[in-house]
Amino acid sequence: MDQERVVDAFRLEATQLTQALTGVSAAEWCLPTRCAPWKVGDLLAHVRVVIAWLPGMLAAPAPTRAEVSAAEYYRPDDRFTPDTNATRIALAQHHAAEQLSGAALVDDFNATWRQVDRLCRAEPEGRVVRTWHGDPMLLSEFLMTRVVEVAVHGLDLADALGREPWLTPQAADLVQELLLGPDGTAALEKLGWGQLGFLRKATGREQITKEEALDVNRLGIRWLTLG
Repeated sequence: MDQERVVDAFRLEATQLTQALTGVSAAEWCLPTRCAPWKVGDLLAHVRVVIAWLPGMLAAPAPTRAEVSAAEYYRPDDRFTPDTNATRIALAQHHAAEQLSGAALVDDFNATWRQVDRLCRAEPEGRVVRTWHGDPMLLSEFLMTRVVEVAVHGLDLADALGREPWLTPQAADLVQELLLGPDGTAALEKLGWGQLGFLRKATGREQITKEEALDVNRLGIRWLTLG
């Protein structure tokens, strides 16, 4: 995966998320999301927490070689156990509680992603990093997982706030490619769901019917494990 393309998609999607949540009211920050028990503020805090890993990863010594792809990162192991999920939930809630207001939370998210964007742009193509879970990955591959976080949770936040999705085409294309591979457009056309509908169904944001599940199996599509 081209590193510059991924960094650009990350920047565009994070910019959209920042703009969309600027001016959210105090009452809206407390609205529930589908990612229970997180409220809107908690969910934005979660997205901030998981992109804030990158500066430390880039400051650490680079592994000799990459061994895990973005798709393999979403494998069903201990990163999705109840204990790990409980830690993930608590970290987001703690960070949200530390902010003095929703506006402060947005400012903090904005500053964090801009730092990550700046650092990633300074890295050479082929840079390898080690994730929080210990995976040696190309920076481009790990950053693709962060695009997933910003994009998919952006859908969750838009739904919680009762707004139209602000998903950018660049991020949508990357997530589709991660889920279906570089030649996935043909499979998407056969499913007939449309890109946004596919992304919602593939990430559990929308139910699929039994007939749709049969179509998925027939096409050999395998969903990723998402927390």
